[in-house]
Amino acid sequence: MFRVITFNANGIRAAARKGFFRWMDAQRPDVVCIQETKAQEHQLPPEAIDLPEYNFAFVDAQKKGYSGVAIYSRRKPAAIERGLAISDIDAEGRFVRMEFGDLTIASLYVPSGTSGPARQAVKYSFLDRFIATLVTLKNRNVPTMVCGDYNIAHRDIDVFDPKACARTTGFLPDERRWFDDVVDRVGWVDAFRVVNAEPRQFSWWANWPGAFERNLGWRIDYQLITPDLATRVRAASIYRDERFSDHAPVTIDYDL
Repeated sequence: MFRVITFNANGIRAAARKGFFRWMDAQRPDVVCIQETKAQEHQLPPEAIDLPEYNFAFVDAQKKGYSGVAIYSRRKPAAIERGLAISDIDAEGRFVRMEFGDLTIASLYVPSGTSGPARQAVKYSFLDRFIATLVTLKNRNVPTMVCGDYNIAHRDIDVFDPKACARTTGFLPDERRWFDDVVDRVGWVDAFRVVNAEPRQFSWWANWPGAFERNLGWRIDYQLITPDLATRVRAASIYRDERFSDHAPVTIDYDL
């Protein structure tokens, strides 16, 4: 099996202190995509870099303690693409991609609109431009995974209460229509739902009291895959037994 984990760390140093890398090593993943590292590369803790079995690539935000993405891979990549060649997006450290010849895997962190209308506008601008990248990657005819925190829950099943969440960023109609477009028109596949159609499968919980304990969450962390990988998905799970972040790691096994 080829195991891929995606995880928003909400600070890689904090996640390391909480035992994430110990847990990660025990899972024996082939690739791990991390978002919201919130650290410059020289600030990384030993747990994040003293990993001789892995090749890794980081893309940091210019602003310290903000955003940032990473990929770890057991297999040595043939090439690494850091950023999207879009200056305002790349300044926030939101995309990194590894090429393996017969496979491409990217780590993505979509902007959040939670801080207000200005950031929601930034989010919409990002989505409008990023879909072109998804079209390009899809049309290369190379099996591809774009893993990460999309900051959007796609369908009603992906939030704890669709009516209550309908006016909240991350579940707004325009955001959901964008996701519809990615899946229905461009042709990407939500790998998790290929094998796991169960309700209440959430990967992020708000910090208000009891949200995690009562599983009042959202599924906003995805592994989107090209259709040629859909028949290769074998298992999908979200790890809740330990809390390394306000997000939970999402693990998907592929028969590659």
